[in-house]
Amino acid sequence: MSNIRIGIIGAGGIASKLHLPELQTVEGAEVVVLAGRKQSRLETLCAEFAVPSWTHSYEEVIADSGIDAVVISLPHPLHVRFGLMALDAGKHVHMQKPLSTSLDEAERFVQAAEASDRTVLALPYVARPHVLTARQWIRQGKLGRVASARSRFSHGGPEVYYATIQNILGEQPEDDLWFFDARQADVGALFDMGVYAIAHLVALLGSVTRVSCRCSTVAKPTELEDTAALLLDFENGAIGTAETGWCDGARTYDFSVHGTAGKLVNPNLTAELIHYRPSSVVDEDAPLIEEPVDTSGWPDIHSHQHWIDCIREGIQPPLTNARTARHVTEIMLAGLESSRTGRTVEVTSRIAES
Repeated sequence: MSNIRIGIIGAGGIASKLHLPELQTVEGAEVVVLAGRKQSRLETLCAEFAVPSWTHSYEEVIADSGIDAVVISLPHPLHVRFGLMALDAGKHVHMQKPLSTSLDEAERFVQAAEASDRTVLALPYVARPHVLTARQWIRQGKLGRVASARSRFSHGGPEVYYATIQNILGEQPEDDLWFFDARQADVGALFDMGVYAIAHLVALLGSVTRVSCRCSTVAKPTELEDTAALLLDFENGAIGTAETGWCDGARTYDFSVHGTAGKLVNPNLTAELIHYRPSSVVDEDAPLIEEPVDTSGWPDIHSHQHWIDCIREGIQPPLTNARTARHVTEIMLAGLESSRTGRTVEVTSRIAES
């Protein structure tokens, strides 16, 4: 079987830290061209990751008939524009999160993706063994009736992230990061990091019906939000809380699910899963039984391998497809509206349950 030939458009931080390193580990796939604005970055990354060619033209990559698939690793507001071009050109698409900052754009992309026979992955990081195992436990009723769940994804901010990237690229630090510029980024920490917390909760509990949110700008040099917390009503009756921000210097990536018979906890900065259950139902102070959960029933693969596997199978990713990404986008936009108006906002879209 011939290799899937991939072009990456966007030669910035996420391409250098995530897409290029991970794609090097995928059997049967090869990155053949990288497109970006800065020639120095293109030359550095192509040399480091053995990419045979580069260009300044995103359109050139998409129009190339020799390319099967495109990774879109551009700033948020450009995602859908080039995603639609790629689908129209018959390419498979790996979409960097978030899908869009506009609900109309997100809906257009979903319609195009579902009218196409191309495979689109639009929510990286969710289809992991600990998440899939927790989802399975919930659906099998092992936690009893699930009442609530929480997730937090936050870090020290774009300037910390980009210091790492500039070290990789051998560049001097930038004073004016596009993440902080509302004209370039359009949205702040909620879309940048909160997308992970919300996507995890949706993967675990399903569709969200209503959102209440508070956003704040605590410490960063921007008019965009650098901190956010959301209260989510799920269609199944559970309540979720999603927290995020750019002001968490010690960074937090975790989730927990709470049911009438026990709870599952994903400890911070790990891919582990721990089950807690009561040792007694008549003694409130009885110690909890703590057990590690075996997650080996699911393959531990990253999003790029999952994407390529789905391309080979001719299917859409079950949890990380365009429609789910559109639902997450609507939740985040509802969060911004709720924070602005002080009201609870309805979410009209639903995801397919499998």
